[in-house]
Amino acid sequence: MAPPVPRRREYEVIIVGAGVLGLYTAHYLSQRMDPGRILILEKGYLSAGASGRNGGGVRQQWETVPTIRLAQESVASYRRFPREFGYNPWFRQGGYLFLALDENEEAILGRTRSVLRREGLPVEWLEPRELGRLVPALSREGIRGGNYLRSDGVIFPFPVLWGLYQDLRRRGVEILLGTEAQEILRSGGHVAGVRLPQGRVDVPTVVNAAGGWSREVSLRAGLTVVNQPSRHEILATEPLKPFLDPMVVTLRRGLYFSQSMRGEIIGGLTLSEPAGGDHGMPSSSRFLGEMARELVRYLPALTSVRVLRAWAGFYDDTPDGLPVMGEDPRLAGFIQANGFGGHGFMLAPAAGRRVAQIALGEPTDLAPGVFSPDRFQTGGPPPVREGLQLG
Repeated sequence: MAPPVPRRREYEVIIVGAGVLGLYTAHYLSQRMDPGRILILEKGYLSAGASGRNGGGVRQQWETVPTIRLAQESVASYRRFPREFGYNPWFRQGGYLFLALDENEEAILGRTRSVLRREGLPVEWLEPRELGRLVPALSREGIRGGNYLRSDGVIFPFPVLWGLYQDLRRRGVEILLGTEAQEILRSGGHVAGVRLPQGRVDVPTVVNAAGGWSREVSLRAGLTVVNQPSRHEILATEPLKPFLDPMVVTLRRGLYFSQSMRGEIIGGLTLSEPAGGDHGMPSSSRFLGEMARELVRYLPALTSVRVLRAWAGFYDDTPDGLPVMGEDPRLAGFIQANGFGGHGFMLAPAAGRRVAQIALGEPTDLAPGVFSPDRFQTGGPPPVREGLQLG
């Protein structure tokens, strides 16, 4: 089937990637400019990338203040989502529980607690006995305690994507599914257009919100970047009676698991795999074995529970664990909005608003040097690192 033909030959902004960040960026742009001058390109189908393949966690527990503030705004946005968009994403705020398994991890969580409390978030430290009251099924063997923040939670991704998509279409934003940005065209150091399978369209501003494929999109603009895609796997078990309120996370191996409103246990962990997108997105027997062992270690009652399905998706990783948001200084009009690791869904409402401001040429409140694309081009170490880029 031939890809759809763009309605125009010229646009003001083209967004590459119809994941949650691209859709939120278009949402804010459409409030400030003619929606008909915005084009979103998605080479797959809606939810084909990480936005449709994640565990739905939405948390505010981070090490760095700029990320914490983006996360707080995003949590507030997701609470409003049903009223604003008419779709219920089942945002359940059962909290996030970060477990400490040794003295070093306990110290990390202690430092994180101090930062979070200064930002007004009432995170608690739970001793093993208190962990047993919060999650009676949790094996406390080898656990020193954990950080718990009740206002963190889990969201169902698909109503978010569909609600944003439908709202944008009603506003008149053009979204072309099954259409790839083959080349970002340049003229005199400035974005001039995008080459599609259907031909060229002219545009002065391109937003690279392609997630695990953002590195490829940058290369198609003639730019090398530090982002690296990495494959991560996830599974869902058969439904069980409700017994687990919080999302449980370990710093070791990036293990995370929660229970959906349908009763499934959903979770994943980080395997040691080569970086890059050459390995595709299949699930593996290795992951199933290792994930099963980890789940049974922490939830022994799951020994005989069946796994219904498993899948994979790409993280979009940066060396400092922080996303990239800003105009690339090497190409005017090329806006980087990527590098969110596995946490684009968590931060998309707040990040999309800032990316829209950048695309409009407006100042933002983003911390200078923390998220900007040029922080990797100076030759020195990044000024800030985020260590909780997991789960």
